[in-house]
Amino acid sequence: MLKVTLLGTGGMMPLKERALASLILSWNGHSALIDCGEGTQVQIRSAGLSFKSIDLLLLTHYHADHVSGLPGLLLSIGNQGRTEPLTVAGPPGLERVINGLRVIAPELPYELIYMPLDAKDPAEFAFEGLTVTPFPLRHNIPCLGYKFYLPRCGKFDMARAKANGVPLPCWSVLQKSPEAVFEGRTYTQDMVLGPARRGLTVVYATDTRPTPVISDMAQDADLLVAEAMYGDPEKLASAKEKGHMLMTEASELARVAKPRRCWLTHYSPAMPDPESWIPQAQAIYPAIELGQDGMAVDLAYINEGLAR
Repeated sequence: MLKVTLLGTGGMMPLKERALASLILSWNGHSALIDCGEGTQVQIRSAGLSFKSIDLLLLTHYHADHVSGLPGLLLSIGNQGRTEPLTVAGPPGLERVINGLRVIAPELPYELIYMPLDAKDPAEFAFEGLTVTPFPLRHNIPCLGYKFYLPRCGKFDMARAKANGVPLPCWSVLQKSPEAVFEGRTYTQDMVLGPARRGLTVVYATDTRPTPVISDMAQDADLLVAEAMYGDPEKLASAKEKGHMLMTEASELARVAKPRRCWLTHYSPAMPDPESWIPQAQAIYPAIELGQDGMAVDLAYINEGLAR
């Protein structure tokens, strides 16, 4: 299962009822946080989530509304007793930005592991069983979106296990672990499991103009979280100038990708009523939902349904 919590939905500046855009994914005791604007740690507390479980911090880009909350968050993670390394990934300039922010948080009880990502052709990587695929967006500075895939192994096949001579004590172990050792011999999952089944996919893309890579990454995803800075079509010129999207543009991307759900986020502070523009977006793609601070979903594997 993969839990997704939309911590904040605002862009540019926090509002009383709308925190800055950030999101956290939780799986198998681990968490990944995307972006950390001012006040993000307040949103984490409000959602009842743990700082200490954050093992991966992903930054989309280095505008202040996406990184200014980092010093306080890093300190809070340490204050909750973390001593294990924390991996931080983002576009080029990552270490320079983090070190600059850490002038006011110089001492941490854990190590930061920096993972700078190429702005144009970032490499996919695996992290604690989760596959992370960064991809370039169209903003006015280098900016990345992220695709997350949590794989699902095949069903246990008793006949296969017997045919491969796997001893009974290894059966339950191999349903959860890649290998098991019994009486000096190593047995692997492929000896007891059938073909891999459909996993879970979440795609996050904010601070961007429309680009086909978003739809490509979100094909048949379980959840697409897409920016919708403006609802009013008359804001198109501003969206193009600043590297953002209209709600209808995000909806067009979703229509092509056909995710099971699509949350809109990253609203302009000049748009106090994003809900009024939702009908236009849903006319393009009915699965569009208005993202709201604290919104959360437990994504279950497809044959187990979807719990909200």
